[in-house]
Amino acid sequence: MTRLRLAYPILALALTASSLSLSALANTKLDQSVAQALPKLEKLYLHLHRHPELSYQEKATSERMAAELKQLGFEVTSNFGGYGVVGILQNGEGPVVMVRADIDGLPIIEQTGKDYASTVTTVDANNNTVGIMHGCGHDIHMTSLIGTAEQLVKHKADWQGTLMMVAQPAEEVGGGAKAMLKQGLFKQFPTPDSIIGLHVSASIPAGKVGTVSGYALANVDSVDISIKGKGGHGAYPHATIDPVVLAARTVLALQTIVSREVSPLEPNVVTVGSIHGGSKHNIISDEVKLQLTLRSYNPKVREQQIAAIKRITAGIATSAGLPDDLMPVVYVHDDETIPSTYNDPTLAAKVKASIEAELGSDNVLIAPPVMAGEDFGLYGLTPEKRPITLFWLGGVDPKQYQASVDSGDALPSLHSSQFAPDYKLTIRTGVRAMTRTAMDLFNQTAQ
Repeated sequence: MTRLRLAYPILALALTASSLSLSALANTKLDQSVAQALPKLEKLYLHLHRHPELSYQEKATSERMAAELKQLGFEVTSNFGGYGVVGILQNGEGPVVMVRADIDGLPIIEQTGKDYASTVTTVDANNNTVGIMHGCGHDIHMTSLIGTAEQLVKHKADWQGTLMMVAQPAEEVGGGAKAMLKQGLFKQFPTPDSIIGLHVSASIPAGKVGTVSGYALANVDSVDISIKGKGGHGAYPHATIDPVVLAARTVLALQTIVSREVSPLEPNVVTVGSIHGGSKHNIISDEVKLQLTLRSYNPKVREQQIAAIKRITAGIATSAGLPDDLMPVVYVHDDETIPSTYNDPTLAAKVKASIEAELGSDNVLIAPPVMAGEDFGLYGLTPEKRPITLFWLGGVDPKQYQASVDSGDALPSLHSSQFAPDYKLTIRTGVRAMTRTAMDLFNQTAQ
């Protein structure tokens, strides 16, 4: 009986602490607070949307993100891992929560017809004039990051710990997270206990969020194959070894990797996105070049894909009678390789519960994993093995979404020149979801 009497006060104290946390959060009226901040956030979004910058060129964007965080009282480090920005806000003893957003745009000429559409152009490495557009929603990501930072500063009384805000460059080319980690992101700054991020979805209506537990995004590899041959006159094919024919055989044979080599229980994709060879109708060339993208979730499947590509291309070349010095060359762009994003199941469950508490369970969907890539996954693969979770933020105008459902017409996808999110509702939802999640992670860990 004595032991039971001692347990009751401890239990009551724990329940009281939890209730105080929840009531404090309720008293902040987060939705109203975010609504009050929206006009300023919308202006920030429009500025970012009108002034996109390509990967490794995000100088002005980086400066704007640093200025916004400094104004909110963060200790800011700029030009980290390229044009990366790290903002640290210490708010007493407690866990470290990292929130990440990417900042680069895409070489796309915007065709949304919006009055705020990007008209920025630049000259690429091949001396071609290209447009620049935030066609993947990074302007939404940045705005949500700043909005979340503002809310967490405003409601500092409701949480304790260290908030780490990361504006990451060069996500679209798979180099930004690598560069920041290589420079010592988790050594020069506090090592996070939790790492969270969001990504706009072009298939979920604004106002809703999609969560994923486990694999959320894929391994991505870019592979070049140079298929050699013995060229000659098109009228005398018997005197040549035609690399165009070898390339055709290779393209078809590579599809058996997915259909016949990898287990059907392991999702994977082998796509030949580009094929170039020859110069004239009646000339058999000496070389054909292929460009591939590989997708998978399981790292072992990635290794299996690459090994099979090398074996198949060499086998076809040998069967055609090519000598060793004309064997195909398979080049994997390791510098562009992106690992799969694995959402830690425990953290993913916490994130889902927090967003449901803020937005209502009807507005939180279970999203399927996708074969797109995101270098966010790298933050969970460091020696520190920090848990990560990225959730999908619905960006489609609800009326446009419903019209698509009714008609069966496809919506503009991410990376489309016509992708235009319902930015007002999307930002409001993103800031609420991310702020509530961060607050709960601070308080749950502390308790």
